[in-house]
Amino acid sequence: MSSEFEKYEAKQGTAFGITVVAAALLFVAGIVGVFAGISAIAGDNLYVATPDYIYKFNLTTWGWIHLIIGIIAIIIAGGLAVGSGWARVSAIIIASLSIIAQFLWLPYNPWWAILIIVLDIVVIWAVSTWEPDVV
Repeated sequence: MSSEFEKYEAKQGTAFGITVVAAALLFVAGIVGVFAGISAIAGDNLYVATPDYIYKFNLTTWGWIHLIIGIIAIIIAGGLAVGSGWARVSAIIIASLSIIAQFLWLPYNPWWAILIIVLDIVVIWAVSTWEPDVV
C-alpha cells in the first residue's frame, strides 16, 4: 500500500516540477508571441503570404491574434508560477486557444507553429495532472 502511495507522490512531484517549467515555457511562448504579433502588425516581410489558404486573414489580423494571446499567456504564466488556482484553469484555456491559433498559423511559419503546439500540450498536461495539495 505504501509503495503505491510513494509512486503517486513521485508522479505528483514530477508534475509539480513540470508545472514550474510549464510556467516558464508559457512565459517564453507569450513573449515570443508578443514579438511575432508586433512583427506581423508592423507589416514585416518576415512572413510569406500563402495563396489559396482557407483560413486566410491578413497579416495584421494574425499579428493582433498572436499579440493578445501572448500578453494573456504572460499574465497567466505569472499566476501559474505563484501557484494560483485560477492560473491552472486559465493556462489550459490559453494553451488550447494557442494550439488552435498555431494550427491555423501553420502555412505561415510551420516549424514554429509545430514547436509551440508541442509546448502547449506539455503545459496542458503539466497543469492538469498536478494536484498541489498532495505535494
